[in-house]
Amino acid sequence: MKFLTVPTSTRIEIVDITDKLREMVKNNGWSEGIVTVYCPHTTAAITINEAADPDVRADILETLNKLVPYNDNYAHIEGNADAHIKSSLVGSSQQVIIEHGRLVLGTWQGVFFCEFDGPRQRKVYVKFVSG
Repeated sequence: MKFLTVPTSTRIEIVDITDKLREMVKNNGWSEGIVTVYCPHTTAAITINEAADPDVRADILETLNKLVPYNDNYAHIEGNADAHIKSSLVGSSQQVIIEHGRLVLGTWQGVFFCEFDGPRQRKVYVKFVSG
């Protein structure tokens, strides 16, 4: 298992980690199989979505903030209950097929780390299984 370090600079943001994953695939000689991209944090997540237009990321964050506001009289007293809920909605992992040494993603797709309780220094685990 390998890991990526993802620094975040704001409380809520979506960071494109696609190029870091591509570099990891290349540097480790992974040619055929599947990678699982896993976030071990309860206030962050992993998603696959459009990478071409940054407005999509802004729209995702805006909609999540409308659905799950920062302050909404939550029972969890640490002040980050919204981050836990957003993390659960988005999910902690994604799998990506690797074929011929390349991530198999759609034309516009990228892999993203979603920060909901930053800024922080985060880890993302990547596990390759050959196939």
